[in-house]
Amino acid sequence: MACLSDNTWVAPLSNQLADCASLRDKEHGGDSDGDGDTPSFISAASQQFRLERVFPVYAMGSSKPLAVVGSDLGDPIWDAIRQEAKLDAEMEPILSSFLYASILSHDCLEQALSFVLSNRLQNPTLLATQLMDIFFDVMMHDRTIQQAIRLDLQAFKERDPSCLSYSSALLYPKGYHSLQVHRVAHALWSRGRTVLALALQSRVSEVFAADIHPAAKIGDGILLDHGTGVVIGETAVVGNRVSLMHGVTLGGTGKEVGDRHPKVGDGALIGASTTILGNIKIGNGAMVAAGSLVLKDVAPHSMIAGIPAKVIGYVEEQDPSLTMKHDATKDFFEHVAGSNYGRYPRATGQCPETKDNRH
Repeated sequence: MACLSDNTWVAPLSNQLADCASLRDKEHGGDSDGDGDTPSFISAASQQFRLERVFPVYAMGSSKPLAVVGSDLGDPIWDAIRQEAKLDAEMEPILSSFLYASILSHDCLEQALSFVLSNRLQNPTLLATQLMDIFFDVMMHDRTIQQAIRLDLQAFKERDPSCLSYSSALLYPKGYHSLQVHRVAHALWSRGRTVLALALQSRVSEVFAADIHPAAKIGDGILLDHGTGVVIGETAVVGNRVSLMHGVTLGGTGKEVGDRHPKVGDGALIGASTTILGNIKIGNGAMVAAGSLVLKDVAPHSMIAGIPAKVIGYVEEQDPSLTMKHDATKDFFEHVAGSNYGRYPRATGQCPETKDNRH
């Protein structure tokens, strides 16, 4: 499989986005190249939802997501990345060699990403050239990964206000890099190359401080913000369009064997330093407040917080992971405080339940 040539995309970005948007309601047939073990709780409607995003060319629900829309559309995100890199090189000439080596010298996004990842993970006994061959070979033979790396880029650009461009999302965030190495490791794990997959997991843990077991199943359109301290266990499942903040743990309880890790539904927002333990389900569109400890199933579109976490309200958004409103509980708490004002007696030194009611 060859890279898409950037010469196939000659129109301005705005025109291409309009062309892509006009295709979003079309249905495309074809068998999926995925591993076929995506849990049923990950909504099938997520495929249609992706068509409403900025670059629907990457998510047409076909076994050939990069070709079904026609060669005249090319690869809009890759073209945007190259254009941004050229502008950055002009603005900061000191970075021109770096930008050329990382982006401008490559023919496609897969090749550039393989170069970036291999140079970040290399060590004296695991050479960059070896790693790049591994990454590039896996990516170019797995269309689900080709789709996912683009939808993840889009997620970082849209949801992280500190992400200034697609090129910066490709080059710098270790959360993005951890996620893409995991995708390669998961593909290797699925092919029986478990030793190499575990070696990549270990290297990612050392370099990026994120520990994701290669057997874990992760959807696309994921924001792994910062990435530091994220732990995702072997049998964990993360749906599509999920946002995970730093310090999130999807772990086991230490008591079970087999399927023992959480299942996170589409569009969920998991706050920083949240710990979710056991084979439990976090429903679609749920929001878990930062610092929570979750030990039980969470209903779809519910808002939970605390240790242990309890339901404190419900979210109106279909996917709170997209709005990234971490203060979404503010109005709820103000409403609760207002409704309870005057309901209890002022402080008298006695609790209401211990008040002397003797006659």
